[in-house]
Amino acid sequence: MTIASKRAYQIRLWIGIVLLAVGLSGHLLAAEVTGGQSIHYRHHILGFLFLSAVAWLILALLARRFWTGRHDITVLALGAVQAILGLVIYASSV
Repeated sequence: MTIASKRAYQIRLWIGIVLLAVGLSGHLLAAEVTGGQSIHYRHHILGFLFLSAVAWLILALLARRFWTGRHDITVLALGAVQAILGLVIYASSV
């Protein structure tokens, strides 16, 4: 792995992590809008974890088939899915 490809790997990995944080933020904002009590936060965090697990399983199957060994792509795809879902859940709560 060259220095440039290692740097690109790290950038994709960090973008995926940031997108996961955006997805979690969408869930937390939706919990605040729907009542802001601890039960709302608990349900939205559990929903985030459940959606992450389901998306991870689907992406793991796709990764095994199409991009074996490219964990950065898998994390980036998971982050993109969670960011979209988090924003949709927040938008549906407003």
